[in-house]
Amino acid sequence: MGAFRSLLISSTLIAGFALSGCQTTPGSDDEMSEKRKIHEQAIVLDSHLDTPALLVQPGFDITKKNTPDGDYSQVDLPRMVEGGLDGGFWVIYSPQGPLTEKSYQLSRDTALLRAQAIHNMVSAYPDAFALATKAEDAEKIAAEGKKIVYISIENSYPLGEDISLLTTFYKLGVRMVGPVHFKNNQFADSGTDIAGQKWNGLSPLGKELVKEANRLGMILDASHAHDAVFDDLLELSKTPIILSHSGAKALYDHPRNIDDERLRKLAAAGGVIQVNAYGSYIKKLENPKGRSEAMGAFYKEMREIGDNPTAEQYKAMLARRSEIDKQFPPAMATFDEFLEHLFHILEVVGPEHTGIGADWDGGGGVQGMRDVSDLPLITYALLEKGYTEEDVRNIWGLNLIRLLKAAEDYKATLQEE
Repeated sequence: MGAFRSLLISSTLIAGFALSGCQTTPGSDDEMSEKRKIHEQAIVLDSHLDTPALLVQPGFDITKKNTPDGDYSQVDLPRMVEGGLDGGFWVIYSPQGPLTEKSYQLSRDTALLRAQAIHNMVSAYPDAFALATKAEDAEKIAAEGKKIVYISIENSYPLGEDISLLTTFYKLGVRMVGPVHFKNNQFADSGTDIAGQKWNGLSPLGKELVKEANRLGMILDASHAHDAVFDDLLELSKTPIILSHSGAKALYDHPRNIDDERLRKLAAAGGVIQVNAYGSYIKKLENPKGRSEAMGAFYKEMREIGDNPTAEQYKAMLARRSEIDKQFPPAMATFDEFLEHLFHILEVVGPEHTGIGADWDGGGGVQGMRDVSDLPLITYALLEKGYTEEDVRNIWGLNLIRLLKAAEDYKATLQEE
């Protein structure tokens, strides 16, 4: 189902939802102009862009403006420009199967194809995008007027049991790695596996993964991991870790969110949490009767088509999904509810340890912030709350860049020994 991932998990999106959910008062034209200037002057990065899954979809063009109403996409070049998004970490994601060598190989092939799709995008549009592999690259690329393309791996499952493959992905540009996703794997326990814990944290192989990521100069990502894995990563990693797209458990007790005590430990260790905009992690959502059955049938049809639909099949599935959303509108979180998570986390750890990882093209998006064109709303809300221009710059990009610099610096110390 990898080819349809954006359709599978974009349950927070629906045609026609508008900015009415945002209660932020914009102020006068002069005030808005000044706030927009502050937004534009920051290096605006999102730490979790699932858009590479769309790069292989029939008919999707990253340089053309699309809409959530039409193809459920949330990121493209025109909307990045409109929303002042300078770039971020573009995610390599591949589905997880059984813990067998055959399944590892299938997932590895998909991961390599995702990496190739990202490189193809950069090569095809060299005036618009540039690959970033160092902390210092972000500012240089932004100054050139191009969009910043860092690469991350969501779920290390494709590595199989061969840790040395992480070097291959490093050479492909990967600079952030998450051990686990929705299910337990060979490296770690997931926070959402209904089977419960398998390893009580990181597995022995997972601990080796931490060492190798540190050696290579990669940021370790604890989003999706069980709390015990978070604890292990915090203890074992020689550099600060990240939660690339997570929320506040104090506001909604969901395993994809993190509690305040761990947030404080994260900050004390120099880490950063990037706040998610995935509606069902923001609050409990109750969908209308009939939607679950309709979506179940939709998923079954997609599985039968497989990962390589024709253009006609993909267009038909988009239309079918739109019909379901109109008949059974999905419940949604609002922009204000997203801000509640953001402001709570800011109160707990401060602007030096907070960022944005909205999960665009991976299920993120709320009523009032439907795609990346709406990102200035976050800056406006931060400024109205009393956060400074420096705070805004830290939240939008400098904290994330700092973590990558710390990973690079640790790697350099090993090379000097």
